[in-house]
Amino acid sequence: MTQPYQQGHLVELDIIDLAHSGDGVGKLDGKAIFVPDTVTGDRILTRLTHVKKQYAYGKLQEIISPSPHRIRPNCIVADKCGGCQWQHISPEYQLKAKENQVIQALKRIAGFENPPVLPILSSPEIFGYRNKATYPLRRSSTGTVQAGYYQRNTHQIINLNQCPIQDPRLNPILAEIKKDIQAQGWSIYNEKTDKGKLRHIGLRIGKTTGEILLTFVSTSKNITNFQQQAEIWLQRYPNLVGVSINYNPHPGNKIFGEETFNYVGRPYLIETFGQLNFQLSSDTFFQINTEAAEVLLNVLLAKLCLTGEESLIDAYCGVGTFTLPLAEKVAQAVGIESHKNAIEQAKNNAKINGINNVKFYSGTVEEILPFLNLSPDMVVLDPPRKGCDPKVIDTLKKIDPPIIIYISCQPSTLARDLEKLCQQDLYKVQWIQPIDFFPQTPHVESMALIRHNID
Repeated sequence: MTQPYQQGHLVELDIIDLAHSGDGVGKLDGKAIFVPDTVTGDRILTRLTHVKKQYAYGKLQEIISPSPHRIRPNCIVADKCGGCQWQHISPEYQLKAKENQVIQALKRIAGFENPPVLPILSSPEIFGYRNKATYPLRRSSTGTVQAGYYQRNTHQIINLNQCPIQDPRLNPILAEIKKDIQAQGWSIYNEKTDKGKLRHIGLRIGKTTGEILLTFVSTSKNITNFQQQAEIWLQRYPNLVGVSINYNPHPGNKIFGEETFNYVGRPYLIETFGQLNFQLSSDTFFQINTEAAEVLLNVLLAKLCLTGEESLIDAYCGVGTFTLPLAEKVAQAVGIESHKNAIEQAKNNAKINGINNVKFYSGTVEEILPFLNLSPDMVVLDPPRKGCDPKVIDTLKKIDPPIIIYISCQPSTLARDLEKLCQQDLYKVQWIQPIDFFPQTPHVESMALIRHNID
């Protein structure tokens, strides 16, 4: 970019690609320009907001000519809310972009010339798919209680009464709970002053059962009249099975604290997954898109062709989401999870489903895996976004399972870890299956299967 182009300048730009962040990408004098709310094929007018040596960011000012992939967003605050970034992109092109995101990460980061990426699988539902939503709270300048998602790249809340990507059965609750908080006069946490009590509203629903949990994240365990109000909610909403307070008195971005107190009903809901019943509390991890996770599970079972004689380790097992359906198909299974509440729920989920051939261990995978002294036929990895700790990769190479299944929500860390596992030609990637767990966002789930390299 030559000197005339500076912060604040208006420039015309052709959007030629989509970045993994979700922003459209154009080129100006060889420099990449990232512009939110655009899509490949748009010709736009953008105002440069941040200009760096190798790249710049712009803000969309005008669509000069729209891309054929551009559609009208389903949500009236789609251009402001940070909850989902791609409602202006056609569902077909979203899938194409996500599949390409996986391919490019494997080429660029892992160095795979022709990565064996299968055609992406779509989500059964592209709206109303989210089974969990956690909304920060605030008071407006007029004192009204508001809840919603943060505006992109800010801590400014976009007030919502409904959200098109969350389960529609949660929408009436969100709007009415805000009115009840207002009527009770409960204080709202202010992150700037570190004063106030209520921080977030958490809603979780069993997609298959309709059971709902309502949880408030609070800096205090004691909220005036909370018990009475919770009993009113339990009567008002037939599908509501429990109301809790999660205690988080600490400043910072972490939503849930370590302790959750159940006030009425029960502290868990029932979800059916893989033909099993799961008890899920408000603060433990479970795949956000139940139907898409079922698609992934069915693909995995079809590809593995299990005989019932195999042994399996499921690292990062959570509440047993994949451990338990797989345990029914193998001789022996082991699950590892660092979240103590999740591991207790995993044990309980095994019990309520009568699954007796699985053991669960509490601790980090890098701590537990080396000391299991097992030689499994396969290992399932489903790490958080940051991927596997390097110690986990080293241990896997030592225990040398014939098959590794890697489930990932971040193509870049998937590519990094696959490259490490395939060093010295120990393993070879058989296939990578992208699945759209997160429609209307740039995020994509992938599942890779690698085997011992026998060439």
